[in-house]
Amino acid sequence: MIIYSERKTPGWTFVEFVLTIIINAISLLMATSIFKGFYINGFWYAIITAVVIIILNKTVKPIIKLLALPLTIYTLGLFYPFINVIILKLASFIIGDNFVVEGWIAPFFISLFISFMTIVLDALITKQIMGGRK
Repeated sequence: MIIYSERKTPGWTFVEFVLTIIINAISLLMATSIFKGFYINGFWYAIITAVVIIILNKTVKPIIKLLALPLTIYTLGLFYPFINVIILKLASFIIGDNFVVEGWIAPFFISLFISFMTIVLDALITKQIMGGRK
């Protein structure tokens, strides 16, 4: 969902990691201004939320994908995007009242929007700063 990288080698440099956090925070703030039922209490909580989502994507998401594999196969892959909704809900639970995600349908579209904006911002910002090294 939130993490997007075309990097061929494993791992990130520190600059790439910081840029990824900032880009994800910007995407989250943009989603806050567009969607109802989605709230972040300022830029610093957007940064914290981005870090929490990165950690959840690297640790919890693979487990959820494995557990949801039968359901994903049964629905011919249609359940897979809802895994991103689960990650958003978990981040909301961890952060509390400073990051609120209400419902289940709206977060589906919010996760699609955040993924799209992260890809666009990554292409516009990170690749320009890294100078093609990414």
